Amino acid sequence: MTDEYDVIVIGGGPAGENAAAYAIAGSDRTAALVERELFGGECSYWACIPSKTLLRTGAVLDLTAGLPGLTASGPQVADVLARRDTFVHHRDDTSQVDWAKSARIDPIRGAARLAGERRVEVHTDAGVRELRARHAVVIATGTTAAIPDTPGLRDALPWTSRDATNLTVVPRRVAIIGGGVVACEAATWLIELGAAEVTMLVRGDRLLPRVEPFAAELVLRGLRDKGVEVRVNTEALMVSRRDPADTGVGRIHGGPVTLVLDNGELEADELVVAAGRAPATDDLGLETVGLSAGYLDVDDHLTVRDVPGEWLYAVGDVNHRAALTHMGKYQARVCGDVIAARAQGSPLDKSRYTASADHEQVPQVVYTAPELAAIGLTEQQARKAGYAVDTVEMDISVAGSALSRDDFHGRAKIVVDTAENRLLGATFVGPDMGEQLHAATIAVVGRVPLDTLWHAVPAFPTVSEFWLRLLETWRDR
Repeated sequence: MTDEYDVIVIGGGPAGENAAAYAIAGSDRTAALVERELFGGECSYWACIPSKTLLRTGAVLDLTAGLPGLTASGPQVADVLARRDTFVHHRDDTSQVDWAKSARIDPIRGAARLAGERRVEVHTDAGVRELRARHAVVIATGTTAAIPDTPGLRDALPWTSRDATNLTVVPRRVAIIGGGVVACEAATWLIELGAAEVTMLVRGDRLLPRVEPFAAELVLRGLRDKGVEVRVNTEALMVSRRDPADTGVGRIHGGPVTLVLDNGELEADELVVAAGRAPATDDLGLETVGLSAGYLDVDDHLTVRDVPGEWLYAVGDVNHRAALTHMGKYQARVCGDVIAARAQGSPLDKSRYTASADHEQVPQVVYTAPELAAIGLTEQQARKAGYAVDTVEMDISVAGSALSRDDFHGRAKIVVDTAENRLLGATFVGPDMGEQLHAATIAVVGRVPLDTLWHAVPAFPTVSEFWLRLLETWRDR
């Protein structure tokens, strides 16, 4: 027997959920959502939600240090972890399953793979279930942590991001391989939660290579101020571990780890690998539709290229356009609208049917201390793209920032397209800068002229008044 749905989504994370919901919204179309692990996906249980829960404690403690009259004795680790467990529902996805059913989406737990055009096989505990899509199949399987081929590394059973966000104990000595967002955020919460030694091993010459250099330098300074040792131009050549054991997610996986580096040795109680991600497309049956395992190339309707018939779509990290939960959900909304329009025979002539923000308008927040928030292009990226570029860079020093905390330190930079007198990008570094980002996102996406921004008056006394200072500096150049 083959069960038919209008839409079949493989991958039950935020992107998959949104694609299914938008594809059937306001109609009698049907959708199945297939997930091999937990409905809600990586973000809900192993990434964004637990990591930001852990990081918030340190951010609040930093605030108390900047305001006279407030005292804090430090984090109570058991309470912090208990709060995190509440937000991840103790890795119980019942509420996500209930949501799917309430949205008229059929949740199916099992390992799905393509079996030809519009056909999906789902391997469940009860056997193999055959599904067929009338209109569309959406792949939203995301990515998994990549483990480098360093001799001995896999045998040492290192932590990945899943272990780091779901830690049950704080290791005394931690080594982290990587210098990207996951590595920087993990180092932040580990040192804040009481790790005695946190050492980051960064193969390149800086942290966060895709952000503005000043921003990476301020994050580096913040980590070192907290006690994190950051070693750049350093690579692990060999790893060994005494008595490695698969003790479970977030538990120490055996005895001490020894890392042979290109400039010495390092011993740690636990090793975190944050060295990138790989697409979760192995054993997905892509060969049955003429594709190979790897990232899936899509057009701006999120339709997979090189597959005829406009029935196969890919959203989220798996298409390698912008590996961020909010961008995956954005793509999924566009994808769902495209599927609905095609199912109804409607033209794709409205902007909501085209994913454009994930080209040069991607917002991101790195929840380190200080916090890094950025939208659009860096100066280097803008120049490489051929824009006529000028910039303004200055400290964030206004009445609102001084009132927010005595030790406020922040810096802002905008990248301006001088040919069109509009913002191409903006980067802010400082306390709670993520809350300042959406104004810049609107300015970039809306292509708002700088002359118009003069009339967007920041309220006094708020931190956002630094926007006025940026414009004044631009005017007076």
